[in-house]
Amino acid sequence: MSTRLHNFFAGPAVLPVAVVEELSAELSSFGGSGVGLMEISHRSATFDAVLRSAQGRLRRLLGISDDYEVLFLQGGASMQFYQVPLNLTRPKSSVDYIDTGAWSAKAVKEAQGLADVRVIWSGKEGGYRGVPSPGDLD
Repeated sequence: MSTRLHNFFAGPAVLPVAVVEELSAELSSFGGSGVGLMEISHRSATFDAVLRSAQGRLRRLLGISDDYEVLFLQGGASMQFYQVPLNLTRPKSSVDYIDTGAWSAKAVKEAQGLADVRVIWSGKEGGYRGVPSPGDLD
């Protein structure tokens, strides 16, 4: 009997055994098609149906109206550190960041190439052991 480990890292996480078993079967023949889930072309009608199903489920689960698009993008959190200022700022605009640790420091670094970044509070000198109170912010 194997022991299932739990992954508490950022990113992929543990899945229920039933889901892993279903995915295992679908890897070799998705929906009984004879073609594995990882082998289906991203341009195929089969993949389009999977994508539309996932988007619809997210819309229902999260209450996302048709006024918004649902996008699936690779890159994870680190990619978002670049995409947020890319999409929400204009070139040379000014943005404020609060530096509370490793993740926000990465976000600051990514934004620096896109906007004039101002760190209005940093916990670096204190070893990132706290967060600012409203009076600490410039």
